[in-house]
This record gives sequence, C-alpha cells and structure tokens, in this order.
Amino acid sequence: MNRFQKATLGAAAICLLGSAALAQAPAAAPASPPPPLAIPNPTYSALVLELAVAKPAAEVWSKIGDYCGPSKFLGAECKIIAGKSGDLGAVRLLNGTVVEVLVAKSDLSYTYTQPTRVGQPYNLYHASLAVVPVTVTTSKLTYSFLYDNSMLADDAARAAERTARSTRFGGALQKMKDIAEAK
Repeated sequence: MNRFQKATLGAAAICLLGSAALAQAPAAAPASPPPPLAIPNPTYSALVLELAVAKPAAEVWSKIGDYCGPSKFLGAECKIIAGKSGDLGAVRLLNGTVVEVLVAKSDLSYTYTQPTRVGQPYNLYHASLAVVPVTVTTSKLTYSFLYDNSMLADDAARAAERTARSTRFGGALQKMKDIAEAK
C-alpha cells in the first residue's frame, strides 16, 4: 500500500468514526419558549404597489433612486441626519418628524424601516422601493410595505388606513413614472 492509499484509508476511517460519534450524540435539550411579543396580537399587513414604466430599469433608478427622493415624488422635505445618503444605516428625516433608516439596498432598490419611538407601539414598519427590469427598454416600479396595524381600532380603521396608504404611495409611483419618462 502506497502513501496516498494509506492517507485515503486513514481519512475514510476518521470520517466513519466521526459519523458514528455524531449518530450517537445525545439529543439537544428542548429550547425554552421565546419571551412574549411586545405587541401581543400583531396583524401584519403587506401592501405591494406596482406601475409599468416605458424606460430601462437603470435609467429609471438613476432618476428616482436617491434616498432623499421623497422630496421629488412625495412632496416631503427630506434631510439626511446621520450617515451618507445611499449607505446602509443612513437616516433620513421627512417633514421634520418621520425618521427612516436605510436597512438594505441593491443596484435598483432600497429598503428602509422606521425605528421605535418613545410612547408609541412599534409597528415593525418596513418598505422597499425597487425598479424591476421587464425588457431591455421597459421596467416596473414596485413599492412594497409591511407593518403591524393591530394598534388601529378595528377592521374598518385598518381598511381606511390601507386605502389612504395605497392612494398616497400610488400617487408617488405615478410621479416617479412621470419623472422617469420625462425627456
């Protein structure tokens, strides 16, 4: 038996012994239950708004993808109050009251969250703005939201809030489309 054969046989024996040891390992102790949720009965609401654009995705993103873009398409005063615009962790302040933190990004998208505030229940608010390529010359704007609306009074209040959000951000998508398609 040559050196290579001995080394191969030795490695195989170690793998077999390791497998046997793992197969006989005692079962892990059951995990303790997680602590209770701060909001006991959340009702997560997802909303996805989309709009076709007659321009290539990269061109669209170059016109609407700035992290302070809400000043153009929502009419909101926007100021970067921490970090650098477009970098993970950048914090923007909208209309002097709404704080949003950039938590994810790609070449054609970003995702932000609103941090917890003293005296307000945390609603897990996250939103993503993205441009999705459809063809070489067309794309799709997508604005998606996820948040807990359980702190609203009832289903009627939740429906009204959803309609208001759809109207506001649907209008923002239309403005983004107009900006992107402008000559």
